[in-house]
Amino acid sequence: MRPVHGPHGGPLVETDGGLIELSVFETGVPPRFRLYFLNDDATPVSLPRETTIALKTVRPDGSLQSFAFTPQGDYLEATAELPEPHEFEVRLEVGHQGHAHTYRSHFTEEGHSHGGIHDHHGHDHGEGIFGRLRGLFGHSHDAAEKIDEAMESHELGIRTLKVTMVIMGVTALLQLGIVLMSGSAALLADTIHNFADALTSLPLWLAFALARRAPTRRLTYGYGKLEDVAGVVIVLIILSSACVAAYESALKLLHPAPMEHLRLVTAASIIGFIGNEWVALYRIRVGKEIGSAALVADGYHARVDGFTSLAVLLGVIGTWAGYPIIDPLVGVGITLAILMIVKDAAKSVWLRLIDGIEPDILSEIESAPVSVPGVNAVRETRARWLGHRVQAEMIIEVDPGLSLRQADAVVRQVEIKLRDRVRLLGGVVVRAVPT
Repeated sequence: MRPVHGPHGGPLVETDGGLIELSVFETGVPPRFRLYFLNDDATPVSLPRETTIALKTVRPDGSLQSFAFTPQGDYLEATAELPEPHEFEVRLEVGHQGHAHTYRSHFTEEGHSHGGIHDHHGHDHGEGIFGRLRGLFGHSHDAAEKIDEAMESHELGIRTLKVTMVIMGVTALLQLGIVLMSGSAALLADTIHNFADALTSLPLWLAFALARRAPTRRLTYGYGKLEDVAGVVIVLIILSSACVAAYESALKLLHPAPMEHLRLVTAASIIGFIGNEWVALYRIRVGKEIGSAALVADGYHARVDGFTSLAVLLGVIGTWAGYPIIDPLVGVGITLAILMIVKDAAKSVWLRLIDGIEPDILSEIESAPVSVPGVNAVRETRARWLGHRVQAEMIIEVDPGLSLRQADAVVRQVEIKLRDRVRLLGGVVVRAVPT
């Protein structure tokens, strides 16, 4: 008898090209549709080519919601969240070679499945560009907690970069106006760096936009590595800002001039802190939602910059107390802080460029197959970052007496287990060899 539900617990829809499992994934993340493709005997198959998928939900009150999908490894995932309650009719439209057919299924709160994955595992550590900046204010490994494999969320990432770029640009312009009136070296150094922060959004913006392009015959893995290239550009921008700030601070030390409009400089310092902290909170929140290590780390970078903005107050206090030399000295201090950011960021970017991976992520991947029946041992495991996603390769040992079909079934279960354990997992290749 053909099963009613697929291997992920979702209802099966019979189509002309085989079975489609309608699953809802919501482990630690907002719920989203996932579509898995199977043969008539419920054996998983690869995603069909040149096939279009559209899905609509019709709720009891008659309201409609449409969902688009993007490929995520061996399944399709909806680009929009699925709101509660999960009680509705599903209208699945499958198109191929100019023809389309509509299939229907029902979800109920009592009987629907959420993908059969409700257990919570360890942390995925999506440390990317500037990830080591977290150590400055308490190293945190929660950047990827409660993150779905949301490569499709680039529109949200781009919108975030646009908004934060405008906020940082306005903040820097307000500070620049006060710099011209006051002559503060410390405020000038902070203003230069805030302008640089606004510019760092541009390479990330470009990387997000290009990463949505499909793989080609020349770029078979897609454009995910562009995020690491963007990291290199960001490091160079920050380094340039440090050089300019150092030059201006040195000029003030060699040719001191009194600071004027102390109250305005104080206000500019507070404005810089508020602008940076707002950007930090926004980037960190959205970065966690879409699984962007670069965006999260750039948020922590903005938080560090907020405290450098407050350091400008030291120059104000020194001038008010009769020691104007403190102002250019604070500018030098801000320059040194920027250089520390450059050092840590460059190290993080370098590790990503040479395909470095965090040891705890590798441990999660290695331990995932142990509980799968039929796996005798894990012989070899490799992993690397490709944009937001981890690409993994693994060799497992199985019983020599297994048939090819049985060994393939074990491999499929290992792949499912890996995707349960490592939520930022992208492509995975599992090879079975006899023990």
